Amino acid sequence: MADNDDKNLVEKKISSANVFDGVLLHVFKDEIELPNGHKAIREWIKHPGASAVIPILPNGQIILVKQYRYPVAQVTLEVPAGKLDKPDEDPLECAKRELSEETGYTAKKFWKLITIATTVGFSNELIHLYAAQDLISGKQHPDDDEFINCVKIPLADAVKFIEDGKIMDCKTIISILMLEKYLEMDKNA
Repeated sequence: MADNDDKNLVEKKISSANVFDGVLLHVFKDEIELPNGHKAIREWIKHPGASAVIPILPNGQIILVKQYRYPVAQVTLEVPAGKLDKPDEDPLECAKRELSEETGYTAKKFWKLITIATTVGFSNELIHLYAAQDLISGKQHPDDDEFINCVKIPLADAVKFIEDGKIMDCKTIISILMLEKYLEMDKNA
């Protein structure tokens, strides 16, 4: 997206140090040269990327998942999602896997809503957001360390939950609002 006028904004990496290697996250501390020639430090997190999917039932309701999120110390309401298992994993395949694991459903129809960068100030994480229709019910089979409850709600209620602050997860907010926009455009077409 950068064009020629943006060259005066680009920072150049001088050196990089691996600060922490975790199961999910890898933290780096880079020394960079600013556009004005001064040096600065950038600490950032390397993330493998993820996919999320908003499943739509034939009656128009959507399926969200409730789970406890340790960093914010609360139960959240989210779209089913998970990290890519390897750097070259197809994001759609990841979305299909997460839909099955977290809800038990599979789907005949998927479409891409958007790809988002979650926290560009300190992470390279990208999440690929999908919608799924023509669902086939199955048995939920989350990972051993996941404890998840499925919730079926009308899309309009989910939008209201966003407005009321009951849904605060960014991938979920964007998925719901993008789906609402998509369905509205489809209805008016």
